[in-house]
Amino acid sequence: MGRGIRIVVITIGIFLYTLNLSAQETYTLKDCIERAIEKNISIKNSRLDLLNSSENKKTAVGNFLPSFNLSGNHSWNTGLTQNITTGLLENQTTENSSINMSVGIDVFNGLANIRRLHRANLDVLAKQYQLEDMKEDISLLVANSYLQILFNKEQLSIQESQLKVSQEELAITQERFNNGVIPRGDLYEIEANLAKAEQNLVVAQNNHHISKMSLAQLLLFSDVEKFEIADQDYKIPETAILNKSADEIFQKALKNRNDIKLAKTNLKIAIKDQQISKSAILPTMSGYYSYNSRVIIDAPTSLKNQFDLNAGESIGLQVNIPILNGLTTRTNIKKSKLNVLRNKNILDQTKLDLENTINQSLNDAEGALKAYEAAKKTNIARETAYKYAKERFENGAMNTINFLQAQQLFEASQSDLIRSKYDYIFKIKVLEFYFGIPNLYL
Repeated sequence: MGRGIRIVVITIGIFLYTLNLSAQETYTLKDCIERAIEKNISIKNSRLDLLNSSENKKTAVGNFLPSFNLSGNHSWNTGLTQNITTGLLENQTTENSSINMSVGIDVFNGLANIRRLHRANLDVLAKQYQLEDMKEDISLLVANSYLQILFNKEQLSIQESQLKVSQEELAITQERFNNGVIPRGDLYEIEANLAKAEQNLVVAQNNHHISKMSLAQLLLFSDVEKFEIADQDYKIPETAILNKSADEIFQKALKNRNDIKLAKTNLKIAIKDQQISKSAILPTMSGYYSYNSRVIIDAPTSLKNQFDLNAGESIGLQVNIPILNGLTTRTNIKKSKLNVLRNKNILDQTKLDLENTINQSLNDAEGALKAYEAAKKTNIARETAYKYAKERFENGAMNTINFLQAQQLFEASQSDLIRSKYDYIFKIKVLEFYFGIPNLYL
């Protein structure tokens, strides 16, 4: 009676689990990737970095514009002052107004402004590459998590089917025991096998839930229970990527990978910084123009005449020749040179890492294909052996131990098959990704 109740409870649990899934929102891999790119905090910050670089570019453009300043003041003076009409000292209150205007422009500053503009353009480009690189990384992470859910979902389906089979086997064995065909020990073995199937189902449910929760958290879902991926059957993709050599993939990746583009751009920025630092040792020339005038409010002369009479103008060129500034300029030049060397090393290391990664990815994909093909053959053989053993067991021609071994080997081959399937799918997608085929939507 206890076992019957346990079976009913498990069956109800499976039903409720399935019912809960029907009420959940479903997401395709494309949906998940798009949401991750939209919601990921690091990507949001990278977008802000790009906007900040764009603003810095505006500042660099503004360096080419002339400076213009306009100022004015109005004052009241009370006390002993000279009357501008009589020339006598009198106690009086006078009002004065003045205006000043100045315009300045850099004629030559060691090409610093041009170099700063070039640097600003490079920085915007670098931030774009950085953003795209982060999008690629998060897409691969989401795809891997998505495939893990698919694997666990198929594993769960296998365990649900296996539980039903174990329940049927127990019914048959119970009948054979009641008829005195088999000993009690065989019945105990079948009961233990059913208990193991129940345990495996719980583990499979838990693994599926954990993998689903991991992806939901990655996508910043507040309610994990309402998240579920679309129920699709993903098959082995047709691809010619394994026909490519590691060097072919590497050369293509050098042109397409954003991390390589980013490293190259950062090197250009470092070179531009070195050029900017060298501009500080060159002379600079600037032009200027200024105008000023003043009026006294209560003076007998009209304001217009006062502005004309008191007006003053100046125009000229100013040349600055740096001679000694405490070795600051020379130090900055040396530091910028070292930074160039550092970024060259980073670019070389990035290329080396990429080459090693591609070699490893190609080997992994080839190995995954072999493992999948072997798993298919093994699964076919184990299924055939299991069916044969099941028929013999039900006819009393095979003992319980040998039958359960055949069953367990078949179950293990099913798990190995789906594991190798999704492992191969992901590794193929990674390899295609490096080759410049960005479609991760399977």
